Amino acid sequence: MTKKRLLTVLLMVMVMMPFTCMSVYAIPDGVDLQYIDPEYGDTGQTKSPITIPEIGLEGYTLFFITPCDGCTLRLLDENDNVVYSTVIATGTTSLVLPSSLSGEYEIQIIQGNICFYGFIYL
Repeated sequence: MTKKRLLTVLLMVMVMMPFTCMSVYAIPDGVDLQYIDPEYGDTGQTKSPITIPEIGLEGYTLFFITPCDGCTLRLLDENDNVVYSTVIATGTTSLVLPSSLSGEYEIQIIQGNICFYGFIYL
């Protein structure tokens, strides 16, 4: 093989490498969130668009796909009692919920006066 041909083959291999590399990781089950804004009601007719946080749940681990820095996280039981509450620290990408909880809970992420909510099963 000539040097020119060898160089061409190596160059083609290097060009194709980014297409062959794949990162594989488990994507947690997404949690669908809605929101209530007491100032505007639940119609979502605000002056600017509201970005709904994206979160996922795998077992007892909650994953923040979009940042929720400084927001309050609450879990409510079927009687609307707060059974867990914490402030999400800056840079938090995951949070392990207490293993003593089991069943269905309303999850709330409170950002200012807006409450994002959904339901999870632990």
